[in-house]
Amino acid sequence: MNTMLEKYASLLVHYCLEMQPGERFYLRSTTLAEPLVREVYRAAVRAGAHVEVDLDFREKSRILLSHGNDSQLRYVSPLYQQAMAEFDTYLYIMAPFNLREDQNVDPAKRKIRQEAQQPVLKTYFERTATRELKRSLCQYPTLANAQEAGMSLEEYEEFVFRACKLFEADPVESWLQVRAWQQQIVDLLNSRETVRYKAGGTDITFSTRGRTWINSDGRTNMPSGEVYTSPVEDSANGVVHFSFPAIYMGHEVEGVTLYVKDGYIEKWEARRGKDFLDQVFQIEGTRRFGEAAIGTNYNIDRLTKNILFDEKMGGAIHMAIGQSYLQAGGKNQSTVHWDMITDMQDGGEIYADGEKIYENGRFLFVS
Repeated sequence: MNTMLEKYASLLVHYCLEMQPGERFYLRSTTLAEPLVREVYRAAVRAGAHVEVDLDFREKSRILLSHGNDSQLRYVSPLYQQAMAEFDTYLYIMAPFNLREDQNVDPAKRKIRQEAQQPVLKTYFERTATRELKRSLCQYPTLANAQEAGMSLEEYEEFVFRACKLFEADPVESWLQVRAWQQQIVDLLNSRETVRYKAGGTDITFSTRGRTWINSDGRTNMPSGEVYTSPVEDSANGVVHFSFPAIYMGHEVEGVTLYVKDGYIEKWEARRGKDFLDQVFQIEGTRRFGEAAIGTNYNIDRLTKNILFDEKMGGAIHMAIGQSYLQAGGKNQSTVHWDMITDMQDGGEIYADGEKIYENGRFLFVS
């Protein structure tokens, strides 16, 4: 395990963050991830970085949301603000104690907290769009995640490490190969203007004119393996059904179907959890799409109810309501970015300017 964490830390520091001497590095996680945090800290110090570490403890967020007054909810850490505005690198290692900790907090208090953090998030999106702030998001395997995925902790550790290519002799070289392979996909998509997703219950078309498809090759998320863009905000038309459960802020919604006209989500349905979906669609910016993407990581071959992995699943597509990606040319703004996923392996098709480029979970023009 120690050897694997050293390998993981080296990949994060040198490949994902491309750490340089003298850079200011903000490292955030929970106390559960201390073994990986220690190895990342060691690798970053050896690389010459100046490291600030921020570790959350169990139920920290829930305590604030349950007992904090309005003034406390609106308070944003000066260190966090400075890191997002001025630091060079940022790594968030997800390592939750309990994935439902915040599920039952007062929605009004949650809204106050989200609104207070919005200016910092705006800065974050602007600086990460140009890699002025080099950032990455990764996972430390915890029991909470393993249970959610229906695995033992040991099985989940193996799943995480395999998805990150840590069992490869040279993980960096493996991710460089992913980069080269996916570049063929984004080059084609960036030469087209109209994309159509078609699958069971889904037939939706959107424009990417003036937008950029991004090659997500592991530098901003680990693991990665997807190509994504932000559709033209008023261009989507049709219906999209998400065959996998959609999970956001501890809430799980099943059987989501969205009906879209001129980019605006006019109607929605869900087999379970529609009340929560109704709440989210009251939030500004959530009735338009901020992302359309195609997963390419075939080492991720099952739903784990962890969006960092599930959205990269080979043979699936996803769309996100809410916040767009500035680096893709997106203009929609929201405090929400909620990815929803559908399987494409049983008859799913993707068309680009009318040409079929994808069928049954695989691209037709790359091997």
